[in-house]
Amino acid sequence: MKTIVFTSNVSWAMVKFRYKLLEHLISEGYTLYIIAPKDDFVPKLESLGCHCIDIHLSRKGVNPIEDFLLFYKLYTLYKEIQPDIIFHYSIKPIVYGSFAAKLLDLRSVAVNIGLGYTFIHTNIVTKISHLLYKWSLPCATMVWFINEEDREEFVSRGFVTSSKTLVLPSEGVDLEYFTPLEMKKEEATSFLLIARMLKDKGIIEFYEAAKKLKKSYPQVKFQLLGNVDLENPRGIEQEILEQWHQEGVIEYLGYAKDVRSYIAQASCVVLPSYREGKGMTLIEAAAMKKPLIATDVEGCRDIVKDGYNGFLCEVRNSESLAEVMEKFLTLSMEEQEQMGENGYRFVKENFDIKRVITIYMQTLKRFSI
Repeated sequence: MKTIVFTSNVSWAMVKFRYKLLEHLISEGYTLYIIAPKDDFVPKLESLGCHCIDIHLSRKGVNPIEDFLLFYKLYTLYKEIQPDIIFHYSIKPIVYGSFAAKLLDLRSVAVNIGLGYTFIHTNIVTKISHLLYKWSLPCATMVWFINEEDREEFVSRGFVTSSKTLVLPSEGVDLEYFTPLEMKKEEATSFLLIARMLKDKGIIEFYEAAKKLKKSYPQVKFQLLGNVDLENPRGIEQEILEQWHQEGVIEYLGYAKDVRSYIAQASCVVLPSYREGKGMTLIEAAAMKKPLIATDVEGCRDIVKDGYNGFLCEVRNSESLAEVMEKFLTLSMEEQEQMGENGYRFVKENFDIKRVITIYMQTLKRFSI
């Protein structure tokens, strides 16, 4: 029986983004191991038939002893499991997992799902991250990206040779799960931003734009949905979110495992991110026939076609964001619904999870796995 290992910095992402893939692989007879810090999503993975192994991983930590212990743990596990192939997600699994797999002469695929903090900012931590990518990626059998700009950046920096790379259309959306829901229409227009509460997701720009628009459109709702992530150096504190809520500018909705009902009630889904791999909340919202607003950056403009299924604004610019949100407010209900229909068709043609599963299966076939 063929064995595949998936190593990630969080278990929940294996459910959120790759559940249909895992389900398909198990139906095809593969034995699957998930190596990631355990969380509340592990029981769902185990009920599917996955073998889950807990590891300690500090996502943003820079302690060399902790990182060496992570490398040694992965090396030990891979040596014991002897998988036919390993898929690594996020920087630390990619770096230390690729080294470990190479030492054991095992195939591995480094899946870059978004470059985020390490490519938005410049400091000693990001410079070290770039060096680690440059040293580790030659150890991977293949290196995958989910947008062309990220692939080009890695190739131009000499992190990886072009011949080893592949660009996924996205992580894929399950169109049977994210489907339009009939909800009671609210009279007030609502803008919903779904993301971890990070500055790099454009949370502050969203607040500033909302504050500006509230003066002219007091009935309009501006909502934030997502978890606080203070382990990330760009995280926004709970106290600030509560202060915005008390001001009456923002409704902070907290965190939800299932975001579909929130999307269904929203008039428009917004993501003013500084950079994305592929904005999955945009794809999921479009699958539910919602108009979109996003920044004109990598991973957002691939999804939002300005004037077709939503609007694009300038990055790090709350004035520009407020302008396009106001532009949305001037649309008729029929125009808003047409944008939603356009987005649904675009997602169905380009981002269906079935396309992504096909790429994984073709890769396994290529290596006779």
